[in-house]
Amino acid sequence: MKDQTTKRYFWVTLLNIVITIAEFCGGFISGSLSLLSDAVHNLSDVGAIIISFVAHLISNRKRNQIKTFGYERAETLAAFTNGIILILISLSLFAEAIERFWQPTKINGGVMLIVSIIGLLANVISMLTMHQDAQGSLNVRSTFLHMLSDALSSVAVVIGAIFIYFWQVSLLDPIMTLVVSIFVLREAYQITKQAANVLMESNPDIDLDQVNKIVLAIPAIKNIHHVHIWRYSDDYIMLDAHVNVAPDLTVQEFEKLTQQLSHDLQKLGINHLNFQAECDRGKYDEMIVSKQKSEN
Repeated sequence: MKDQTTKRYFWVTLLNIVITIAEFCGGFISGSLSLLSDAVHNLSDVGAIIISFVAHLISNRKRNQIKTFGYERAETLAAFTNGIILILISLSLFAEAIERFWQPTKINGGVMLIVSIIGLLANVISMLTMHQDAQGSLNVRSTFLHMLSDALSSVAVVIGAIFIYFWQVSLLDPIMTLVVSIFVLREAYQITKQAANVLMESNPDIDLDQVNKIVLAIPAIKNIHHVHIWRYSDDYIMLDAHVNVAPDLTVQEFEKLTQQLSHDLQKLGINHLNFQAECDRGKYDEMIVSKQKSEN
């Protein structure tokens, strides 16, 4: 799949470069803000796709003595960067559209319509190309979001071009820009928030009560505390915790115990765990111990 994803990145990047050049030329010739905004959006996508592509290549590198976890989080960094770029572009286009209401410009609807249709077809192809891998990677999903927002932007531009060409409704140009900007802003916020949660090692919606129930269902474990749950990448959700066990529990018995827990906790999506066995230390602690309490 990795090789196929690499090929998709290459073709989508090439296609978006062509779209961007065509829309810039068409936007300047026609005087359409929505077409120029779509061109700027596509230009940012070229950079975003390159960022995602480079991160994708880096993520394939093997673990080493410096990066003991590997390089998979490079894709999360790329997704976060792309989200921020989309937010800034959306706000910029929103401001330009508001300004256009007070400073309307004559638009060549014919040129705008032809170029916008070409842009729409190319954006739909790009979107469909990235769709297959979008569910398995936050990084690819951020790239797919760029493509989706481009396709929607192109739909808005085509609709605006039709009205401008046939009925000279120039006001629709900034209105469509506003609609697309709001949609992209909302979606970009979601991507940025998800990536930030991964980078901040937040709990990826794992129910701690269920973790507690599964762990304490094993009679040999008396308590679980000092729990940390985080998503390292799209493929790994990790659990690190201390468990209190009986003093006479052997290493072999504890190994069998952790193997069983590994199997049981996979039901919650946790696929990498590490337990530290203890007898008395922390046996009355709760699962999450505040920093202040742990320092006392």
